[in-house]
Amino acid sequence: MMRTELDAAGIRATELRAAYLRCRELNAQHGRTFFLATRLLAPAQRPAIHALYGFARWADDIVDEPPIDAAAGTRADRLDAVAQEMRDSLSGNPGADPIFAALADTAARYHIDHVLFEEFLDSMRMDLTVTDYPDRAALDRYVHGSAAVIGLQVLPVLGTVGARADAAPYAAALGKAFQLTNFLRDVAEDLDRGRVYLPADELAAFDVDRARLQWCRDNRRTDAKVRSALAAQHAVARDLYRYADAGIALLHPVSRPCVATAAVLYSEILDRIEETDFAVFTARATVGNVRRTRVAGSALARALWARRGSRVRALTPAEGPM
Repeated sequence: MMRTELDAAGIRATELRAAYLRCRELNAQHGRTFFLATRLLAPAQRPAIHALYGFARWADDIVDEPPIDAAAGTRADRLDAVAQEMRDSLSGNPGADPIFAALADTAARYHIDHVLFEEFLDSMRMDLTVTDYPDRAALDRYVHGSAAVIGLQVLPVLGTVGARADAAPYAAALGKAFQLTNFLRDVAEDLDRGRVYLPADELAAFDVDRARLQWCRDNRRTDAKVRSALAAQHAVARDLYRYADAGIALLHPVSRPCVATAAVLYSEILDRIEETDFAVFTARATVGNVRRTRVAGSALARALWARRGSRVRALTPAEGPM
């Protein structure tokens, strides 16, 4: 399957094909819902999406995966090294890891603004030192780099029916909606890492602070005040999905089933959280395999129909809709 995708995208060099394969493996292993949605894209589009995901996942793991006693300075040094290798690769001098080769090739093919990668790494650096966010504006600065720019990175690969700038706010909003969903689902896990990704002033309106969240974590229960605070954050995420949904029609028809499926499946994590009465300290909310397969399966017919009506190799500025 990967060989077909690489051939369709015109990726011929052996080492470059191996680099894209590495990124695809990362996506399949760590982003199950996202990977499933990418199967609905045209084969030529998939390698670039895998490359963008692979780089983001790799950098994020530097921040989150080291042993809990690993020095932040050491991780900062590793992140700085990644940033320099990224810049070198984007300038034509690929770094040692094959992920950089795939990233640089994708950025060149789709004319992706390099600033978007820098902004992503800026948010990764914040995770090394920032553990709380006093208000929505502070959290939004983090989410812009950690999630909104991901939507902007993939937009050139997805293609649009009109000016890309018209679709950009919706793409950024959907990335942000995915991230806010993660924050709600992973409150307990983030506390274990010493972080709270919920605006402190909005929590305080419900008489909730870090200590109360930690009590819920320690006792594996959601008290009434925390439930109300999480419900308010849940509503913010819902509003973002509603806004972002209007932008799907601005995408190239070939890409709409993929993005719509990802939006449905991720928003259903919010459904699971609500159905459990915000018991996020007891179990991690998930969408089951049967449901994921059913949603993706119903979208497959639309995806195949769209491909028949619009032959796609790679939606670059020179070759496809903007």
